Amino acid sequence: MLVTRVGGMTCAFPIQHVVETMRPLPIEPIGRSADEALALIDGVAMIRGAAVPVVDARKLLGVTGGQATRFVVVRAGERRIALVVDAVLDVVRIDPGALSGLPPLMGGASRGSISAIGARDAGLLVVLDAARVLPDDTWRALERSEPR
Repeated sequence: MLVTRVGGMTCAFPIQHVVETMRPLPIEPIGRSADEALALIDGVAMIRGAAVPVVDARKLLGVTGGQATRFVVVRAGERRIALVVDAVLDVVRIDPGALSGLPPLMGGASRGSISAIGARDAGLLVVLDAARVLPDDTWRALERSEPR
């Protein structure tokens, strides 16, 4: 797992979903004012010659604080997303038995992007599922917003 800091929260991404980490690149805004489905997307960044949607993980998780210092580019099926995080902390092996599903009250949290929770260094560890960060309606809206 790639372990990151997002606001005051420790988050992890399954390493098989991670493409790379990098310093943040310029973000070009998209015309989201007319489309509510694009509310999670801050814009797009040109990464390795492709326009990649950028999502601030603090907004995704509803946390405050911190300062964005890194992009974590993840695979979401055939697509890629750049998640803005405050820091990349470590790459660690986490025993799947140490993780659990979401409690019933968190079932709808963050549009389903949280796949599991656990503990790390006596604190909460939230595991994000890259494939569920952006729902299908957001991908469709993003495709509509791209210039033809």
